[in-house]
Amino acid sequence: MTTRRGALAGLATILAAPPILAARKALAQPAWTPNRPLRLFVTYPPGGVTDIVGRLAAEALGPEIGQPVLVENRAGAGGNLGMQAALAAPADGTTLMLGTVALFGVNPVLYAGSGVDGVRDFAPLGMLGEAANVLSAVPARLAARNVAELVAEGRRRPLTYGSVGNGSSSHLSAVLLLKTLGLEATHVPYRGSAPLVTAMLAGEVDFGFDTTATSTAHVQSGAFRALGVTTARRASSLPEVPTLQEAGLAGYALSVWFGLFAPAATPPERRARLEEAVARSQTPALAEKLRRAFVDPLAVPPAELPGWVAADAARWQQLARDARIELN
Repeated sequence: MTTRRGALAGLATILAAPPILAARKALAQPAWTPNRPLRLFVTYPPGGVTDIVGRLAAEALGPEIGQPVLVENRAGAGGNLGMQAALAAPADGTTLMLGTVALFGVNPVLYAGSGVDGVRDFAPLGMLGEAANVLSAVPARLAARNVAELVAEGRRRPLTYGSVGNGSSSHLSAVLLLKTLGLEATHVPYRGSAPLVTAMLAGEVDFGFDTTATSTAHVQSGAFRALGVTTARRASSLPEVPTLQEAGLAGYALSVWFGLFAPAATPPERRARLEEAVARSQTPALAEKLRRAFVDPLAVPPAELPGWVAADAARWQQLARDARIELN
C-alpha cells in the first residue's frame, strides 16, 4: 500500500526529471562552432607592429576555432573608427577586435565624446603580448649612461624629449618618468615613430621613448643609448637593458599590450568557446613569431583578465588626465 509520504516523493521525482534531463541534454550538445569566417578588426593600417600582431593571432586562431580569421584594417580617429566598426558588426561570435593599450587606456581621455569605451563595450578573450617602450638617450646631446646620470644632467640644464605624439604611450611613459624623478623637460611631439627616429638621429632632442620594434636596431647600432625599458620585465630583444624599476624607479611599469576581444554583447557560451580557442592558439610557435616582431608573449589568467584590463586601462587614463593631453 502506497503511503501519502511515498506518493509525494514519487511526484517530486517525476517533476524534477524534466529539468535534469534537459540539463543532461544541454551538456551533451556539441560546443558552438562558427559556420563562416571570423572577422578580426585591427584599428591601425597594414604594416605596423599592431597589424603584424593581429595577423599572427589570426593565423594561429583559425585552426583552433574551425574557420579562417580574416583581418580587416580600420584605421582612423586614433582607432575609434575600428572600434565602432567592430561594435556595428554582428555580436554572434564571429566578430573580434585586436585591443591595444591605446584604445583602452588613452582614447577614453583623448576622444571623450566618441561614445565608445573599450572596458565597457568589449570582453577580453586573452592577452597576446606586450612591447616595452625604450628610454633612449641621444649620444650626441646627452652623455648620460644610466637614469642617475640623466637626473644629474636634468638638474644642470633644461632637457628636451621626443615622443610619437601627444597622448601616445611614448609620451605618457615620459610623463611618468619625469613625475617619478621630479624632473621637468620640454616635450616635442612628432607624428609617428619614423619622424621621431629621424629627429633623434639628427640630434633634435636629448632623449625619447619608443617601442622595442622601432628602437632595438638603433640601440644595437649605437645610434641610441638605451637607459631602461618601461615593462616590469626585461625585453627579450634588449636583454642587457635594465627595466626602469631595476634602474631605481620603484613601481614604474608600463606595458604596451595587445589582446583579443569580442563585443560585450557576444553570447556567453560563444565567448567561452572563443576564450578556449584563443588559449589553445598560444603555442610556442606563436610566441617565437611574436618575439621576432619585438613583442614578448603575455599571459594573464582568464579569471583575472577582466579586472586586469580594467585596472591597467584606468592607470593609463589617469596618466593621460594628469598630463592634460590634447590631440596633436
